[in-house]
Amino acid sequence: MKIKVGFGFDVHQMKIGHPFVLGGVTLDHYAGAFGHSDADVLVHAICDAILGAANLEDIGYHFPNTDPKWKGISSLVLLKECVRLIAEKGFALGNIDAMLVLEAPKIKAYIPEMKAYLADVTGLEIDDISIKATTNETMGFIGRKEGVVAYAVCLISKP
Repeated sequence: MKIKVGFGFDVHQMKIGHPFVLGGVTLDHYAGAFGHSDADVLVHAICDAILGAANLEDIGYHFPNTDPKWKGISSLVLLKECVRLIAEKGFALGNIDAMLVLEAPKIKAYIPEMKAYLADVTGLEIDDISIKATTNETMGFIGRKEGVVAYAVCLISKP
């Protein structure tokens, strides 16, 4: 059996009045992450972890922000494609562990719904998906609520 680990990172700036999507869930907040797609930093970090584990470049390679095809698209569509791409190489996703860094809003109440969306798209069990969050203790661009960051790791395997 071959086992590989992937790491992903994403960052987006926050814009007042913009929708805030994390893990496929639209959060009730006055500002949201801004980007070419729905700017779901959590899903983007997970996509990069999955692609990296299988040595398949990164999210920008497969879904460039210069391609109008991806404008405004749900990042869950991108995640589904990443899972398909690793399956083409004979790999299966084993788990996801992710960390969000943001000052607001508090996301604890949203995590079960995020996990449900991610499980549905990836085929993982909910128990194989971990989502955590922390603040940046009011320091830097995150502390000033100018941006949001996500980190993710995943395990993939092939018999």
